[in-house]
Amino acid sequence: MEKKTDPSEMFKVLSVDTRVKMLDLLKSKGPLGAKSIAESIGISIAAVSQHLKILKQAGLVKSERKGYWIPYTVDEEALECCRQVLNEVCTCGCQGTCNFEENVQGDPDLKSLIKYEEELKTRLKLVQERIKGIESQEKK
Repeated sequence: MEKKTDPSEMFKVLSVDTRVKMLDLLKSKGPLGAKSIAESIGISIAAVSQHLKILKQAGLVKSERKGYWIPYTVDEEALECCRQVLNEVCTCGCQGTCNFEENVQGDPDLKSLIKYEEELKTRLKLVQERIKGIESQEKK
């Protein structure tokens, strides 16, 4: 990242759907200029430029001038930082004050076991998505 961004600020930047679409586009298509992004998303080049400025300030995208063309790319390190922050958030609702797995040891009730099962499914889905992402990067 160009600068270390506070996670809460990073997620504020990502709270705008257009910026998320832009990151997704850059991640899937690779380096693109503002004009190509604008055409793909269906907004003006000026709007794209403003969103890119904010994404760049947050450290989520990088750019390097190549003559008249300025290709933008996703900063993979910044996205990994976002992933890590999200992974640290406790999904059982305790805000990090418990160890959910320990709470289902022994003789838990049905409700606790069902909640634990849902947590495991969510974690498994995240792991499967990460595996697919890594595999698709390795194929390139």
